[in-house]
Amino acid sequence: MPKRKIIPYNPKLKEYARQLRNNSTETEIFLWLKLKGKQMYGYDFHRQKPIDNFILDFFCYELMLGIEVDGYSHEFLEVYSKDCIKEKRMNEFGIAILRFSDEQVLKDMENVLRAIEFYIYEYKKHTPNPSQEGN
Repeated sequence: MPKRKIIPYNPKLKEYARQLRNNSTETEIFLWLKLKGKQMYGYDFHRQKPIDNFILDFFCYELMLGIEVDGYSHEFLEVYSKDCIKEKRMNEFGIAILRFSDEQVLKDMENVLRAIEFYIYEYKKHTPNPSQEGN
């Protein structure tokens, strides 16, 4: 089995991530209820996961997938610019980001879940089966 790649994180963010988990937004809770407990095809998602100098709303190591839920403040240029920097940094670690608005999660959860399922389908299609590696 291949060795897991270590993804660095700023230890100073651990306590802040814990606070974010304990004070989740309604939207984050709503999506978490669909992701927790390996409900999404057996994949293990974590919430408020520190990676590098950022915190991802949701993260699945096996899929190298981060999910961000954006409230209205993300429409402002300053916050949007920070989101772009964060996403670029995650991509440098090989982490793909799916981004949804609060409104999408609250009013169109079915399509949010479909987008995540589509990512999983595409990921599995392009990832070699461990039993076939080296052949």
